Amino acid sequence: MIEVKGVTKDYPTEHGAHRAIDNVSFTLARGEKIALLGLNGAGKSTLIRVMCGVELPTKGTVKREMSLSWPLALGGGIHSNLTGNDNIRFIARIYNRPFDEVRAFVEDFAELGKFLSEQVKTYSSGMRARLAFGLSLAIDFDCYVVDEVISVGDQRFHRRSNEELFEKRKDRALVMASHDAWVVKERCSKALVLHRGRGKLFEDLDLALDIYRDL
Repeated sequence: MIEVKGVTKDYPTEHGAHRAIDNVSFTLARGEKIALLGLNGAGKSTLIRVMCGVELPTKGTVKREMSLSWPLALGGGIHSNLTGNDNIRFIARIYNRPFDEVRAFVEDFAELGKFLSEQVKTYSSGMRARLAFGLSLAIDFDCYVVDEVISVGDQRFHRRSNEELFEKRKDRALVMASHDAWVVKERCSKALVLHRGRGKLFEDLDLALDIYRDL
């Protein structure tokens, strides 16, 4: 289970603290899939980073009893100055997985070919996303955290992404920020609607989507 309890995140600015998320609470059970809904700037990406441990909350706690992927935004979880192969080697060492095994999966999934030998900073945003997504799927997590990454790439990449994440790993938990109502209703069982940093959890997806559309 993942338990987010009273989490607040402030960022210092020249005009004082900016509160990105404000007293947000929810729980995520094994196998459960939650959508994060909200306008740009509502706090979705900040909440994802805090939940995954990339950033610490200003207040509140995050209790993790499941392994979480790193946030799968465009290029999330990879180092720009390293090559694709070096990123694969780095992740393989962290998670104690054979490099050849992880590389074989990423090479097949991301289809980057010779670009795996190039620095990631030379990649397009779509190539970075394919590398990051492939790296995350190459590691066995209890919960995958996705920030609209499936929206990049061609239709073949979309199909493979959906097959790997929603079919082969359908027993895993999922937190997904999305603006796509069909994806939310088809893939998720609950929705957390964020507005100006405050969040409310809904089990009624139609109601959550109606409120999101009215924002």
